[in-house]
Amino acid sequence: MDLLQLHRIDPGTPLADQLGTLRELQIAGKVGRIGLSEVTVDELARARELAEIVSVQNRYSVLDREHEPVLRACTEAGIAFLPWRPVAPAAASPALAGVADELGATAAQVAIAWLLARSPVILPIPGTGRIAHLEENVAAAEVRLSGEQRERLDALVEGGTS
Repeated sequence: MDLLQLHRIDPGTPLADQLGTLRELQIAGKVGRIGLSEVTVDELARARELAEIVSVQNRYSVLDREHEPVLRACTEAGIAFLPWRPVAPAAASPALAGVADELGATAAQVAIAWLLARSPVILPIPGTGRIAHLEENVAAAEVRLSGEQRERLDALVEGGTS
């Protein structure tokens, strides 16, 4: 397995034991790389003392920036940041819809484009159940936000700018 994500650290088990088990799998050649999910900056720092961490998967979007500090830590360390649920609330946002109209794109594409412009370590995980939706998500990589559009989107969440 190329990448094994530890989905949620178990508070009842020492982190060293959890990552130690993953390191054992890595040493045995069963796991190539180790990632974490739903972690804080402190948990990431502690984990990095125990193993090389290559990715973090936390909830994050233009409308949900609770994990902004984790994104900053990942950006500084060159760790891939995999935001899950990156577009779910996008369709309900008038601001996103306005930018989408300006660009001839969908609100979901604008949400993904914003993420891709946010940090070079971001690799969004937009779920999909249809080929057309997958193609729409992939096309978001071609959407270019102007500086003014990015500023408007950055302002959607107080304290959301980095």
